[in-house]
Amino acid sequence: MITSQQLLVKRVFDLLLALLLLPILIIPIVLLVIMASIDTRDNGVFSQVRIGQFGKPFKIYKIRTLKKGVHRLGHLETSATSLGKFLRNYKLDELPQLFNVLKGDMSFVGPRPDLAGFADVLEGEDRLILKVKPGITGPATLKYKDEELILAKQLNPETYNRTVIWKDKVDINKKYVKNWSFSLDLIFLLKSLKS
Repeated sequence: MITSQQLLVKRVFDLLLALLLLPILIIPIVLLVIMASIDTRDNGVFSQVRIGQFGKPFKIYKIRTLKKGVHRLGHLETSATSLGKFLRNYKLDELPQLFNVLKGDMSFVGPRPDLAGFADVLEGEDRLILKVKPGITGPATLKYKDEELILAKQLNPETYNRTVIWKDKVDINKKYVKNWSFSLDLIFLLKSLKS
């Protein structure tokens, strides 16, 4: 089980890595935001309230990839612009989450932050996953890297997401928190770079 001392080690690592990456990635992030603004004819930065550590809401930042309008689960790929599909495919739309890590809302590795109605309503032992900050990547993120394609094949993507994928993610993330180690985070970071 992850301890408060381990959480401190995790936070120090996140902060140091974010400070190391920021000078390298700031110009590419700004350029991608400008390109996304032109491509979507909207603000190039997308923000949305998600549930973080201890069930506390926070604003997550991404590069905008979807056209204006209402977007339904399982149909996001058809809603994405050409540039948006490229950014989503290579996870480049997640780059602004570097600022979420700097702010302390997120970690590089952990459970992905969900909308209200998921992590914030967990009960019993399942609430264990709220002990850690949500991550840019993690074991469940790697397993479901093609989640949008999986959902697109379902007759009812919303039901499938809640009854199958979400339950599996909770189990995967509980195992991650129970068995956390610094080396485990490094393994997930390396796997994410390769995928």
